[in-house]
Amino acid sequence: MNRTEPEKTLESGAIKRYEGPASWTATEMRGRDDWIVQLDESDIVELEAAVEASRDVPIVSLTRDAFVLPTLGTKLEKIEREVVDGRGFVLVRGLPVNSLDRETIARMYYGIGTRMGDAVPQNAAGHLLGHVRDIGQDPHNPEHRVYATSFRHQFHTDSCDIVGLLCLQPAKLGGQSAIASSTSLHNEMARPRPDLADILAQPFCVDRKGEIPPGKEPTYELAIFHRQAEQLTTVYARDFINAAQRFDHVPRLTELQIEAMDMLDALAASDAFRLDMDFLPGDIQFLHNHQILHARTSYEDYPEPERKRHLLRLWLSARNGRQLPAAFAERYGEIAVGKIRGGIRVPGQTLQAPLEAI
Repeated sequence: MNRTEPEKTLESGAIKRYEGPASWTATEMRGRDDWIVQLDESDIVELEAAVEASRDVPIVSLTRDAFVLPTLGTKLEKIEREVVDGRGFVLVRGLPVNSLDRETIARMYYGIGTRMGDAVPQNAAGHLLGHVRDIGQDPHNPEHRVYATSFRHQFHTDSCDIVGLLCLQPAKLGGQSAIASSTSLHNEMARPRPDLADILAQPFCVDRKGEIPPGKEPTYELAIFHRQAEQLTTVYARDFINAAQRFDHVPRLTELQIEAMDMLDALAASDAFRLDMDFLPGDIQFLHNHQILHARTSYEDYPEPERKRHLLRLWLSARNGRQLPAAFAERYGEIAVGKIRGGIRVPGQTLQAPLEAI
């Protein structure tokens, strides 16, 4: 079945332009460094003390109260507000990963995450601590994950409020992170092509890639651009949209839908909007998925297993996040502010924090 034209919900020619700190360009951000926060010696001392005091608490059970950070905690809470209410991203630099064992690193990182939000599972296996590493999956298999390959990852969002990425080991070549403001992309897109911005405000069919919550179908419908409480909220994963085309019941993508996504991708990858980041060991990138798209270039690994590109990932539910559109319930489950929301929820899931990629 072909979808001839998406149902209109926004009046053509009347698409709102969104302003404020969420609307930034790479051109302006390249001339600033206030989005980089350097951990100092006293911060590391606090983290070390919190790790030792919480050794008896399983990582998946760590909470703000169990991971005490008297001074750094306040700094991290300010970072969280900048991520959720400000420009939408921060790079925290200086975690000494090269001098620490994996369990200590994981505990420090997870403890930092407790100040940013509540961890939610990233896959059907219930991983609260994820590993972004090439484990040999096929990037062209619709049920495999691109993050488990060395293949280029297109601009996208994840199914949570905040995503954190900690660099343990950069690649030999490539693997550069890139981000873009989805607010600015919308504004730029709507100026010459309001019809295409309007297309992205209509539902697309999205594949769950086999991770199906109780009572749900293998696919669902969700728009890319959402207007809610005077904010633009964006959710986008083109590989999941393309993967849904394998199902006979899913309408074929129209030429306008493809053109709209092509324009969004091209703008995100352009020099004006794409802010590149070269991760150093110990860098932690925090992004607000509702206003930031992120991507990664393809990469080449070192031959030695211990030198392969390796990031640790957290998916976090913000405790005082933005109001989400009702349509997000299909993907996020709970959407109320203050509730734990987002993540992958499937039957038989056991929450865990593996220290190695599995």
